[in-house]
Amino acid sequence: MAWRIGRKKKKDMPTGIWSKCSECGSTIYNKELVASNMVCPNCGFHHTVGGRQRIEMTADPGSFIEHFTDLRPEDRLNFVDKVPYSEKLEKAQAKTGNADACIAGIAKIQEHEVVLAILDFAFMGGSMGEVVGEKIARAVELAEEKKCPVIIFSASGGARMHEGAISLMQLAKTCAALNRFKEKGGFSISVMTNPTTGGVTASFASVCDILIGEPGALIGFAGPRVIQNTIRQELPEGFQRAEFLLEKGQLDLIVPREEMREKLSTLLDYSAYGKRERA
Repeated sequence: MAWRIGRKKKKDMPTGIWSKCSECGSTIYNKELVASNMVCPNCGFHHTVGGRQRIEMTADPGSFIEHFTDLRPEDRLNFVDKVPYSEKLEKAQAKTGNADACIAGIAKIQEHEVVLAILDFAFMGGSMGEVVGEKIARAVELAEEKKCPVIIFSASGGARMHEGAISLMQLAKTCAALNRFKEKGGFSISVMTNPTTGGVTASFASVCDILIGEPGALIGFAGPRVIQNTIRQELPEGFQRAEFLLEKGQLDLIVPREEMREKLSTLLDYSAYGKRERA
């Protein structure tokens, strides 16, 4: 008599416990990844972090005061793709708790007063539309008013196509604001994280006084595959990665995430705008 041995039914693996590193492919316990500020413990790859998490990692505890919360995006063009732009905005707002992809305000970094502007990649890929451009420009103007440095963290796919030419106008607006700030003695730092591409790279992210990249960050205008298919040539190893850009002189520094806060404080020490007030 043959006996049929049945297999026990496997229990479904709970979701949200493990993540896969996009660089080395290793499986990482999510709690471990969060504890390491989203840096892979195996290969050191710096994964994208949310805007609020970036503030917690950068600013002195409890020092960040958000500004420009009244600015909200509008679907001026009634743009419709597979899903109307207005619906995409609602989903992104529900997902992130932010009105748009930029969070800006005043904070302190080791007692240095600064204006922080941070792009949240979770909000439609950190893309720059009218509100993002306006917040960046206003953040720079706020830094001018407060006589303090401005630090901008970028994580973006570029200009937001859903807003057409309106999004492209933000390139000129943000660059003009930073140029006026610089002419008046202002000090600005740009931190480009993975990824920083398109119109963001072509505007405010690349025109600050100090340009910093996180390790391994993809930084460029068009993506490597687009360029390779256009010129029909093999690209150099590491093309458009932060280390490649540092070698070519397009970045001033590469700073690991765990060292970022201390390095920013050191740079602020060298700035006339960043001196600590002394009794």
